[in-house]
Amino acid sequence: MPDFSDEDLLTVISDFLEKGLAENIVAMFKKEPELHRLTGELLRDERFMVRMGVAVLYEELGVVRPEETALAIPSLRPLLTDELSYIRGEACNILGLIGTDEARTMLNTMIDDPDPQVREIVADFLG
Repeated sequence: MPDFSDEDLLTVISDFLEKGLAENIVAMFKKEPELHRLTGELLRDERFMVRMGVAVLYEELGVVRPEETALAIPSLRPLLTDELSYIRGEACNILGLIGTDEARTMLNTMIDDPDPQVREIVADFLG
């Protein structure tokens, strides 16, 4: 991949996700798995369609490249303490889609989140 800044990559990825072009981003992540490091920042995007696109991205990657999805975990960890409940919820959703032991352990720390929607997301994934 040419030498792009993370800011440039975030702009391209988020704009594509907003337009519903998740398949293009899936292809990018398959070619360059280190892009998982940007997942946390993508979930901070104010645009709902971008955040929904990240979920679509991880649903697809969980099928075609499940062994690589855990690369996003370090970028998700700080989101679990974000002051905005929707950010915490989005992070929990992606952790649930990742589904590794480490991701499930992180979800367990969110069982008593103050926001009922975050708690519901966690309960859905932990069963």
